Amino acid sequence: CYRENILKTAKALVEDTKLLVSGAASSQDKLAQAAQSSANTITQLAEVVKLGAASLGSDDPETQVVLINAIKDVAKALSDLIGATKGAASKPADDPSMYQLKGAAKVMVTNVTSLLKTVKAVEDEATRGTRALEATIEYIKQELTVFQSSEVPEKTSSPEESIRMTKGITMATAKAVAAGNSCRQEDVIATANLSRKAVADMLTACKQASYHPDVSEEVREKALRFGTECTLGYLELLEHVLLV
Repeated sequence: CYRENILKTAKALVEDTKLLVSGAASSQDKLAQAAQSSANTITQLAEVVKLGAASLGSDDPETQVVLINAIKDVAKALSDLIGATKGAASKPADDPSMYQLKGAAKVMVTNVTSLLKTVKAVEDEATRGTRALEATIEYIKQELTVFQSSEVPEKTSSPEESIRMTKGITMATAKAVAAGNSCRQEDVIATANLSRKAVADMLTACKQASYHPDVSEEVREKALRFGTECTLGYLELLEHVLLV
């Protein structure tokens, strides 16, 4: 039953997304209405996904985490989309903010689709792990895009913090290799959840450390390049586990 509710609410959210994008070219009132409507829909969607996660029972916490992560990704994409829509409001079609808006809308649709695939896979134990890993790979790619953007982080941290965060990558790598060897769905799901957090934390710490006032331009570029290379290498490892 919860699956039908999720599908129905997700479809409504896709319609809201279309209204948001078209709203950028129309009046502020229409834009505000579309933003409010989508905010209400995402709240409903979060509720039905939480109910779905709860119905799995406490004996499968890793799969619950996969579902909750999927709705978090949709919520974040919606927040970015609303921001991009406001930025593109009343701008000409060739304005850079319009391209940002299209990019944000694409991520939004990707994440809603990913949520629906995850919901479907949750009911099939044979594909749960594969789906969780696919979702994590998509999430890491999106995080890497943000990392590679010219956006300066709101706060900076010490280079030591960045080094500390690489330990999470080391642990996640060991887990991924073990999952590739065991091929058990529950190991793959645990790897997906751990990888997601480890890479996101590493990228955040790396970017914050590279913008520390004591860090030179040259060192910053090296650090950012290292963050990208590390992530791409880790993505390759996950793609390999996916093929096993």
